[in-house]
Amino acid sequence: MLEKRSGIEQFGLEPVPAHLRQTPWHDYFIIQFAFSVNAGNFLLPALAVLQGGLSITQAFFTTVCGAALAFIFVSLLSLPGSLKGIPGQYALRSILGYQLSRNLASPVRTATSLYWFAVQTIGGSMIVMETIRTYTGFTPNSIIVSVLLSLLIVVTAAVGFQAVKKAAKFFLPFLLAGQVVTLYLYSTTISFKTLANNAAESAAPFSTIMLYGSLVFVQYVSGVSASADMTRYAKTPVQGMAGIFAGNLAGFMMTAFLAVTSAAAFAEYNAFVAASLLTDHPLLSGGIFLCAILSMFSINLSNAYTGGFSLLNFIPSLGRIRSAAVFGAAAVLLSTMPSLVTSASAYISFLGAFVIPLSGVIAADFLAVKKCRISEEDILNAKRINWPAGASIALGVILYFSLPEAASPGFLCFFITSAFYILLHAAIEHRKKPS
Repeated sequence: MLEKRSGIEQFGLEPVPAHLRQTPWHDYFIIQFAFSVNAGNFLLPALAVLQGGLSITQAFFTTVCGAALAFIFVSLLSLPGSLKGIPGQYALRSILGYQLSRNLASPVRTATSLYWFAVQTIGGSMIVMETIRTYTGFTPNSIIVSVLLSLLIVVTAAVGFQAVKKAAKFFLPFLLAGQVVTLYLYSTTISFKTLANNAAESAAPFSTIMLYGSLVFVQYVSGVSASADMTRYAKTPVQGMAGIFAGNLAGFMMTAFLAVTSAAAFAEYNAFVAASLLTDHPLLSGGIFLCAILSMFSINLSNAYTGGFSLLNFIPSLGRIRSAAVFGAAAVLLSTMPSLVTSASAYISFLGAFVIPLSGVIAADFLAVKKCRISEEDILNAKRINWPAGASIALGVILYFSLPEAASPGFLCFFITSAFYILLHAAIEHRKKPS
């Protein structure tokens, strides 16, 4: 009743009541599609062309396949939310144990969400500043722009899932319009037939194709620890899972197409930037600008919403509202630090060393050990530490730092960690059986 009166989501780690779980699959499709097409997600498909030397068709299909594989895991790990109405980080207590869930998985997920929130906001503020400078000659203060953008996002996310859902639905027509404008400008400027012919003449080695497919897989598979946060209000488990998968995949296919086209035709990483340089028409430029800003806003709603739950599992005494406020304050502060973007590779590498082994163990336990089933007893009676999970994560971290970059350490680390955990768990359970 409190949630209904205030309009602000009150449910923290406790289950969302069954009568409030009414969100259909197409709402999840809209949410995930709205989250997908943004500057950060353009990067790897564009890099596959510009640095990897993949043809436009190779880059598109390679990155889509890597993302699709990751989205399968992400959608399956949304089931704890739709089955039990609980957030993902809370469900992890039954997988990793109480202490590992609270003191390892949740801080890592919180830090990851904070980092990407800051990177996206800093990028968005640069677009805003450049647009204002172009049309007025005045360059606003970057810190002020970043703070205003981040404040608007964290306040919306703090209201809760319904606000996130309404924002995604409201943004979608503008996002689609911006994408259509971008495609229109591309089609009137470049020859897709020529690009396709050039693609047929070039072929990257299989090792390079695998590298970029694995990089995209690693980027998205980390969502296994947070996808249940979004499906707590799903009408049924199948609808939640289907909407998450279809929305993510459709959104990424659009992202990849725009990115590889921009890279092949204009040698530009950001498809929106490439499109904006092709027109002086204020209406078309405005549509691209609005799409770029709303896409940043959308993905950061996800970062702020799920990041708040991660912090809540780490410090349950905060409660949902205060955890959202604390996360928001940290996000606003980090959004004033451009060094997070200029030193991105170091931060991403460090976070990945923990995110990937964690994701591998989470997927292995829920899918192979628990057979996609979870109960309240599993959570309430969770071990203090799931030692096989801890050992597997430690192995994964060592592997991540030991393997050369050319060997796609994130991809190998995920599957080796998963397999090791399944074998170790099976061996321990076998020893427990009476002879």
